[in-house]
Amino acid sequence: MIITKNISLKNAIQFTGHHLIWISLWVFVVALIHKYLGVRWLVIPWLPLSIIGTAVAFYVGFKNNSAYDRMWEARKIWGGIVNSSRSWGSAVKSLVSNQFTDNKLSDDELLSIKRKMIYRHIAWLYALRSQLLVVVSWEHANQGGLIGKAAHRYRRKFGVGMVDDEVTKIELELLLPPEEYKSCIQYKNTATQIIDQQFQDLSKLREESLINDFRHIALQQILQDFYDHQGKCERIKKFPLPRQYANMSAVFIGIFIFLLPFGMISEFEKIAPWGVWLSIPFTILIGWVYVVMEIVGDYSENPFQGMANDIPMLSLCRTIENDLREMLGETDLPEDILPKNGILM
Repeated sequence: MIITKNISLKNAIQFTGHHLIWISLWVFVVALIHKYLGVRWLVIPWLPLSIIGTAVAFYVGFKNNSAYDRMWEARKIWGGIVNSSRSWGSAVKSLVSNQFTDNKLSDDELLSIKRKMIYRHIAWLYALRSQLLVVVSWEHANQGGLIGKAAHRYRRKFGVGMVDDEVTKIELELLLPPEEYKSCIQYKNTATQIIDQQFQDLSKLREESLINDFRHIALQQILQDFYDHQGKCERIKKFPLPRQYANMSAVFIGIFIFLLPFGMISEFEKIAPWGVWLSIPFTILIGWVYVVMEIVGDYSENPFQGMANDIPMLSLCRTIENDLREMLGETDLPEDILPKNGILM
């Protein structure tokens, strides 16, 4: 997540400047052909070109709206995870007690049970984050050429513990009992199995009368909420923005930029014979604006791919972890996740 108020021109150029090169080359080639080879019949009236540009703008606008909806829905889901996690910590802390059993446990034994269930939930957070960061076929890090290399470089530069997943490995080993850790990491969907283990422990607590039926149901409902949150995240992760929308907008923009110089030169030549040169910077600027519109949507449609537009899952996990540990009375808390170069992950 970008946390700076504004994106500097330097960052914008770093992110999109390479597109200026091929746009500029194409515009210069068309201008030189038109000026020095005398191919003056190769012009396009402005009216059809403007219709194409308008249609492309509407198409790209639809794509960008859809991409933003995916990103904002992902943020709302993680907001729900934050709220449900705090509810889980408070519920476990207050509802697990000796009130309904004749075999009273000591305060330390009760605290050990609560800590185990709360720590396991923190492990679920990191496991879910890790699973959502696995690269799928349509994300940038799985592409070839410059796009894929740039995405990998970006993940390593800004993603705290992201590429080698060392954060999750360390956290899970610290938060789960040794035997449980060894079994959980073998599952294809570790996060699902961690919640399942929570359900099994609730059943044991009910058998031992450490919770009654009402409290059992209440705690189960919170766990069900976690399954709902996880399923919603997986839906966004595993179902891409339909490729007919995601890809065709780039094709349409390419066609528009290809035709654009032929229309711009003819219009600027009406000003003066030297208008062909004046058309060059304006054509480059218009082409670059359309390309940036496409790129913004392209990099916003996947909110779990480990890049600048991502949901800051690691930061949220750490915030929840510290909240839950404070509920247990702990004071030796891990440091908050800090942004790197204006990016919070």
